[in-house]
Amino acid sequence: MSRRRLPPLSALRAFEAAARHESAKQAAEELSVTATAISHQIRALEDALGVPLFVRKPRQLELTMAGRELQQVLESAFDSIGAAVERLSAAPRRRAVTLSTTPAVAVRWLLSWVCLLRDSHPDIDLRIHASHEPVALDGVTADIAIRYGDGRWPGLVAEKLFDNTFIPACSPLLNLHDAAELPGHSLIHFRNQAAISSPIDWAIWQKKAQVPGLDVAAGLVFSDETHAVSAAVGAQGVALMSRQLIEDELREGRLVQPFGPELEGKPFFLVYPESRRNDPSIQAVREWILTVPGGLCSI
Repeated sequence: MSRRRLPPLSALRAFEAAARHESAKQAAEELSVTATAISHQIRALEDALGVPLFVRKPRQLELTMAGRELQQVLESAFDSIGAAVERLSAAPRRRAVTLSTTPAVAVRWLLSWVCLLRDSHPDIDLRIHASHEPVALDGVTADIAIRYGDGRWPGLVAEKLFDNTFIPACSPLLNLHDAAELPGHSLIHFRNQAAISSPIDWAIWQKKAQVPGLDVAAGLVFSDETHAVSAAVGAQGVALMSRQLIEDELREGRLVQPFGPELEGKPFFLVYPESRRNDPSIQAVREWILTVPGGLCSI
């Protein structure tokens, strides 16, 4: 692109104001400079262009034909610049917040309620980071997280969201009613090597249930918890699932809890840096999460 050949902006502003007011004095008052400075700017502009822009009269500046042409162009240009600046100044500044959580919590609990955040805070762009591994809440990888654990993370605020009770669950089509019948059905396992703590699994459940003849190593194995839920809904076997994450299926009758025992896992917490406790973006996402049905924490 060729370089624009333009006079100094200060000279163009001085000329446009003087032309509009037909007075160097009034232009000086508008631009908060002296009338002498306005006169010098206009003279410099005329020298640069090689044409006179005003006819100087004792108490008035009268535009020449060249001056009139330049004044019309500048008036339109400055109006466009002013309108653009006003639009940009009035536009809400967008804020991005990255929320880290497990894939199951993201898909089965949060995503249906993103509309609530969008309605209350349309200027926030939510980015969901789905992982079983805890990530740094450093404002780069993530800003805020939903984690399961004991609630003790140094330097972080941890607010309890909901308990994590694991139950045997299956499709009602299996017509399963007693734990003694379990060895005749496939077990559905969820195993993720990235999980930082030992999950509640069938081996732990069997220690409490003591079902004769149950092979806790056999069955279908999924690395994605949502796939394990889908398999259970599809009557492919019996899954050991967090009740809080299959509430919809239980309520609608697509899954049932045929028997116990139930096992208490580690609760889920909303976690964010202590140093960002009063950050407006963090607080907006926090308030949204605490309004999502199913959370036990109160604001």
